[in-house]
This record gives sequence, C-alpha cells and structure tokens, in this order.
Amino acid sequence: MKAALKLALLLLLGTSSVLVAQRPGNPQDNPDNITLPGTGDPANPSDNIFITPVNDIVEKRTKNERRILAYENIREADILWQKRVWRVLDVREKINLPFSNPERPLINILMEAANDRKIELYSVLDDKFTTPLTELERGSIAGGIDTVPVVDPETYEVTYSLVPRELNPDDVRRYRLQEVWFFDRESSTMKVRILGIAPLIDELDENGNVITERPMFWVYYPGARQVLANENAFATGNDAANRSWEDVFESRFFNSYIIKQSNVTDRRIQDYKTDGRERLMEAERIKQEIFNFEHDLWSY
Repeated sequence: MKAALKLALLLLLGTSSVLVAQRPGNPQDNPDNITLPGTGDPANPSDNIFITPVNDIVEKRTKNERRILAYENIREADILWQKRVWRVLDVREKINLPFSNPERPLINILMEAANDRKIELYSVLDDKFTTPLTELERGSIAGGIDTVPVVDPETYEVTYSLVPRELNPDDVRRYRLQEVWFFDRESSTMKVRILGIAPLIDELDENGNVITERPMFWVYYPGARQVLANENAFATGNDAANRSWEDVFESRFFNSYIIKQSNVTDRRIQDYKTDGRERLMEAERIKQEIFNFEHDLWSY
C-alpha cells in the first residue's frame, strides 16, 4: 500500500514539473523584453511610455469647474439712495500688478473671450452698453490700421497694404471702471455693483507721440463674471491661492481713484479741477461722501 502511494506521489510531482516547464513565460519577466524610456518605436503610439508632463504638482482643474453665485435680488423699491461713479485703475501700482502679469494679463483674457464670442464688446460712444462693436470695429481695436510696404519680388514695385494694428498688452496701462453704490433699505447696508470695465490705451500721432488716452471698448461686467471666474489671477505670496479674476473684482483686491460721479452737467473732475493734487482731493471727498451717507443714517 505504501509503495503504491509513493509511486502515485512521484507520478504527480513529475507531471507538475513537466506542465510548469511547458507553460509560456511572461514576456515582462524577461529583462531582455523590457522597453526603457526613449528606446521604443516612435512610429508606434502604444509604445510611447513617457509620462505626460504636468507643469505643477498636480493638474489643476478646479478653475474650469467654478460656478459664479448669482447676485441677490434687489427690488427697485428697496434702493433708497444710489450714486454712479467712474474710477481709473493703474496697473503700474504694486497692488494692481496682477492686471499686467506677462503670463496672462487681463486684456488678453478679455480679447480671447470676445473672439470666442463668450462676451460682448460695446462701443465707447456712451457708457450705457447699448451699441455692440461691429466686426470691423473689433478688428481695429488696437488703434486703427497700419500701412505696410510690400515689394514685388519680380518687378521690385512697391505697393502698400493695409493691415490691422496688433494689440500690445503692455500698451494697456490703465482700466476704467463704472460702478454703482446704493443703499439697500431691506438690509440697511451700503452695497456696490461693478457695471463695466474699459481698457484704456494711448492715442498716438504719426510720429508716435501721445495725443490723448482713450477707452478701447466697454465690457459689461455682470455678463463677463463667468469668464472671469474661470481664469486664475496671480496671488502675491501664495501660488496655491485659488483666486479668480471674479474674486479680484468682487472682493476689490485692487486700488483705484474716482474720476467722475453722476452730475447734472456730466462733468469729470478734471473739467473743474485743473491741478492734479486738487483732483485727488476731490476724488477722496466723493469717496468720503459715499461712506458718510451710510454712517449718518445710524444714530448712537
């Protein structure tokens, strides 16, 4: 009996050894079959084993998933008082440097969104957002058309061609903001809503000298909030700060000064204050007037 069991055990072990020897091995187990980075067949896409580079620790996707919060509903009857003001924001001030960030300046964001038909650009003939720019006007936003000489390679004849002037983001040094301050009777608080953003650019003569400064176009801010929410703004001191351009405007992470308030003659401060220092003092007076209105409504 024991001899039969030993014989059966030997036969079983022998059969297992033969099966293991005949089983095909895994090609990945053979060092000769391992493809090192850069040694694959470039013509075979499936043989490309390089890691796709990510210009960060992780691939940031939250900016594309941001959704803006709708403004609270304000009844007309609850607006006890309001004042419209126009401000100028200079990108050369330290706190405003993100507006001219070379990697992604605000003017590029607005122009790309306009070209993709995500926002509408309005004429600067008035500040009421009533006249959208035509395609021809949009093409000459940078300041008109340049005359470029073209030489015929065969006859050497010189002809002139008209081409739209390309916009240089560095030429936009200031922005004009239009906003409304109002007192909400229901919440008994002073609130502000930005209505429009207008990039300002220098108007040059034929010799390249600055003649004046003009607004390029108006962007209706409430209609551009979603676009601005999906774009990151540079946050000084913390690259991981998840700050959007919509956050910059809503939280007022910028510095500006008032150049005009709503008035019966539609004058700007520069029309009745000629000295630069007096203009700044008048702008500060209007700012304090808005602040004091809310403060004076309370009794202590």
